[in-house]
Amino acid sequence: MQLAITVLGHNRNYFITEILSTIRDCKCSIVEIRFSRLEQTDAAYLLIQGNWNQIAKFESVMEAVEKRLEIKIHMLRPEREHKEKDFLPYSLETLSIDRDNIIESVSAFLTVRGIEVEEISGSSYQAPYISTSVFATKFIVLIPPEIRLLPLREEFLDFCDQLNIDAILEPIKR
Repeated sequence: MQLAITVLGHNRNYFITEILSTIRDCKCSIVEIRFSRLEQTDAAYLLIQGNWNQIAKFESVMEAVEKRLEIKIHMLRPEREHKEKDFLPYSLETLSIDRDNIIESVSAFLTVRGIEVEEISGSSYQAPYISTSVFATKFIVLIPPEIRLLPLREEFLDFCDQLNIDAILEPIKR
């Protein structure tokens, strides 16, 4: 059985160590973990696994940890295992003047075409030599095998040209 967990807290709490020790104490194991600092806030998400009793014990212990450390924890049991398909993994990177709707626009383009988004990361920063903020994103996407790649690439680059976005769409080499 698996459990997905998201955690937010102020970085003065150093909550990740306590969560990792709780996972160990409940005899669960980590399938995946991500942790990052967002300004004065720490954010973590984890996917853990264990048998039914171990997961239930972890859930009950985490309620007390949440209150004691003054953090926000959300837990969700995935409904079913991910079915493997013959998707093509691609990396998609964008760079543009910082605008609120860049990630939304790119995500909508992908979703309408049935392309699954596995990961999104992005950040705004001051561009060198100019006084303008730029926004860079990186998506990891899974393209279904029935989508023809050349027309998709052309359509995506036309879409980006219309929004004045510099973009790269390329396969992930493993």
